[in-house]
Amino acid sequence: MATASPSEPPVSLLPVTLRRASVSGRFFLVYGTGVATFLGLVLVVTSRTTYGTTFPLLLPIFGTVGSMGGLLVFTNDRTKGVLEYLLAYGLSPQRLFTNVLLTGLALVSIVLTVSVGASAALYTLSGGPVTAPLLVAMFGYGVPMAYACSGFAAILGMYWTALSSPRQGMSSPIGLVPLLGILPAMATLGLVGVVAARGDAGPTTLALVLVCACAAVALVDATLLALSGRLLRRERLLSPA
Repeated sequence: MATASPSEPPVSLLPVTLRRASVSGRFFLVYGTGVATFLGLVLVVTSRTTYGTTFPLLLPIFGTVGSMGGLLVFTNDRTKGVLEYLLAYGLSPQRLFTNVLLTGLALVSIVLTVSVGASAALYTLSGGPVTAPLLVAMFGYGVPMAYACSGFAAILGMYWTALSSPRQGMSSPIGLVPLLGILPAMATLGLVGVVAARGDAGPTTLALVLVCACAAVALVDATLLALSGRLLRRERLLSPA
C-alpha cells in the first residue's frame, strides 16, 4: 500500500476536523442550536410578525456561538504540536486556516438547518404568510450574516491563537472570541434601530442596510483569510511549549 510523503499532503482534513469539532465543541453546538430553535418556536407561537422581523436579526448571534468547535480544535492542536506536524507534512498556514474556517461554517449550517427549519415549518403550518420582507430578512441577512459572523470569529480566533503565547491555560481566545464574533451583528442591530427611528425609512432601505452589512463582514473575512499566509509565518503555528 502506498504511503503519503511530506510532498503529498492529505487531500482534505475537513471530515476529520469536523468530526473532532463536533465532539470537542458539542457544548457550543448544542447551546447555539437549542437556544436558536427555542427562540424561533417561541416567536412563532407568540407573534408571527415578530418572528419575521426579529428572528433573522438574532440568527447570527447563535450561529456564531455554535461554530466555536472548529476554533477549539485549532487552539488545542497548536498547543499540542499537531499543527507543527501538519506543517512539516507539507500543509501551508493558509490551508490550515481554511480548513478550520470551513469546519466552523459546517457547524453553523447545523445550527441554521435545525433552527430555521423547525421554526419555518411551524410558521408555515400555523398559516404565517411568506412575504418578500421575511425572505429578504431571513435569506438576505440572517442566514448569510450567520456564516459571515462565524467566519469573522474563527479568523480572529486563529490570529489570536497564532500570535499569542499561552501559559497554563491563559490567553485562550475561546472565552472572548464569540463576543467579538457577534459584534458585527450587534452593530447591525444598532444601525437598523437608528435607521428605523428616523421614521422615513421604508422596507427597501432597511433591507439594503442589512444586505450591505452582511457583504461588508464577508469582505473583511475574505481579506483576513487572504492575508493569513503573508502576515503569519509558519513559526507562528508551532507549539508554544
